Amino acid sequence: MAERSFQQEIGKLRLGEGQEFRGEGILAVTKALLQSGIAYAAGYQGAPISHLVDVLNDAGDVLRELDVHFEASANEAAAVAALAASVSYPIRGAAVFKSPVGVNVASDALANLASGGVRGGALVIIGEDYGEGSSIMQERSHAFAMKSQVWLLDPRPNLPSIVRAVEKGFELSEASNTPVMLELRIRACHVYGRFQTRDNRRPPRTLKQALAQPIRDTGRISLPPATYLHEHEKIERRRPAAVRFIEDEKLNEIFEGDANDIGIVLQGGLYNTTLRALEQLGLADVFGKTRVPLYVLNVTYPLVEPELLRFCAGKKAILVVEEGQPEFIEQAINTILRRAQVATSIEGKSMLPMAGEYAGSVVKAGLLKFLRAYRPELAIKQEEARSDDAAGTGQQKAATALKSVAGNVRPRPPSFCTGCPERPIFTAIKLIERELGSRHVSCDIGCHLFSILPPFNIGNTTMGYGLGGAGASAFSGEAERRAIAVIGDGGFWHNGLASSVANAVFNKSETVTVIVDNGYTAATGGQEVLSSAPERDTVRTTGNPIEKAVRGVGVEWVRTLTRTYDLRRTRDALKEALTTSEKGPKVVIAQSECMLNRQRRVRPQMAALAQQGGRVVRERFGIDPEICTGDRSCIRLSGCPSLTIAPNPDPLRREPVTTITRSCVGCGLCGELVRTEALCPSFYRVSIVENPSRWERAKARFRRAVIRRLQRRVIRRATVSA
Repeated sequence: MAERSFQQEIGKLRLGEGQEFRGEGILAVTKALLQSGIAYAAGYQGAPISHLVDVLNDAGDVLRELDVHFEASANEAAAVAALAASVSYPIRGAAVFKSPVGVNVASDALANLASGGVRGGALVIIGEDYGEGSSIMQERSHAFAMKSQVWLLDPRPNLPSIVRAVEKGFELSEASNTPVMLELRIRACHVYGRFQTRDNRRPPRTLKQALAQPIRDTGRISLPPATYLHEHEKIERRRPAAVRFIEDEKLNEIFEGDANDIGIVLQGGLYNTTLRALEQLGLADVFGKTRVPLYVLNVTYPLVEPELLRFCAGKKAILVVEEGQPEFIEQAINTILRRAQVATSIEGKSMLPMAGEYAGSVVKAGLLKFLRAYRPELAIKQEEARSDDAAGTGQQKAATALKSVAGNVRPRPPSFCTGCPERPIFTAIKLIERELGSRHVSCDIGCHLFSILPPFNIGNTTMGYGLGGAGASAFSGEAERRAIAVIGDGGFWHNGLASSVANAVFNKSETVTVIVDNGYTAATGGQEVLSSAPERDTVRTTGNPIEKAVRGVGVEWVRTLTRTYDLRRTRDALKEALTTSEKGPKVVIAQSECMLNRQRRVRPQMAALAQQGGRVVRERFGIDPEICTGDRSCIRLSGCPSLTIAPNPDPLRREPVTTITRSCVGCGLCGELVRTEALCPSFYRVSIVENPSRWERAKARFRRAVIRRLQRRVIRRATVSA
């Protein structure tokens, strides 16, 4: 159950010749794939590209009509490996995943694919997750394109440009017998717009036809001596063919301007930001007319030398707007111009930051530096220039703003959702630490990584998706305190079964591995995994227990907890794993459904039942302010967002009390914590009943009557005493 369904938008994929598509970038990419005549697609979810995998999954009927096969891959390496179908056959295929971590995982398959080359068009669509909206380490995918000689597209972030890049990407791949990467930044993935559609194309050759007539070409297989020839082929034939195609098809774009003694060379994905900065400086309008000439690199690798030299001819300086580091494009341009003995000055990271996202304010500041150095008369109106100098750049303004709120606004680290079933696992670890001392905890990628932040402060390292157990392997020997490794079910099926669990078995590790089984790859949007609960109308096989898998690779000590909210059982199982005398790896599988996905599934059902007059019960917890002492133990040990602080209603008490907001979903952790640790008895549970039975209504009337009578008695006694 993904976090969003595209069933309502799928009809747009059937638009035909000359019709107008209106919608989101992700859906437009899918339409472009179908217009390009693909025969297959494979993908692994991950921001900012997760929804593309969801769209392909939801569009099953449309794909089947066109004989297009889609596969949700186990990981990114499997997605790229599927492109092997395009090596020997004239069949187009696409692989989809997050970058750069996805490219890291897929690099072996990508290198082999690029070495032998392809016959059919092969497109690798990657979500370039760089900048402040990212949740991963800050790297670029450009280096992988250079390393493996894979052509890299970075189209302008508007739907016509993105659709053209997809379609021309397949043609470029076939013209140069090379796989092509298409990177989409998060704003490109979710940009809205329109374009003129074409008819969807059935693949000229289907996978079934290829199986009926297999083709074998040993020269395309990455095996010596063919691999030595592949390298020469890349440089002597494939790259020149790619450059010719890029130039002939005008994949890169030049926008002329009257200030033709200077120019800007920029990545296509940064076009909107750069144009906006020029507009704010009075040098462009919102429709794209610019005074400063622009050379937009919709293909950032390889560079087309003739185009670049023509653009730079007669210019005294150009500014390279290239986000991230190292400055691959700037270095390449410098090399090309110096070899051609062109004297044009190259500015880039000298004017713009080496690292960090190029937001509008950042690009504007860099453009001002460039203009003041080479065309000071264009450097804005004098009053605006003075205003800019006085107020400082956008970054300086941000620093000033942060300084003004320091000490007044408390930090708010990201945390688990309300009712998250992973929270009690780390509450249990905190309780165990009180008794057995702190432990080295190796974390993994996923929601559970929030445990490294307050209030839990658990976790020492994280080394990658599915590598929680492997990250603790150096601490796997005999020790007084066993290390703990945490891994999610998504990471487990991604590569953790081999890299973390089987590795621990092979090396007789003493590590305790906690596998958080919430039923989905929850952090990427709630997609199914092998161990997800079986659902109707699915083309995948689910319901495969994780315990069966870990026992299958040799783990003997395994405990499965079917309800993580049972804090006492969770704590006791972890304590047993840490203290048992049994040798070998220990695995604790902590199961409970992701609360977000559960609410997406249950709430519509409850609303429909209530509307039909059926009985619906919702559990909620509360705190009695007269009993609460305000010591905050409940917050420190759970960190639930629905637990917060409120003014004390008692005028004789100054200290604030803890309260539970209406966001509570009734998971029960706070009540379990109170019972397990014998905390204050201020918590209570209530059941909210919609459409109650007659008996329940009668009980409610009786209770209200008794309560009113008791309240009147208390008031009378107080009055007499006074």
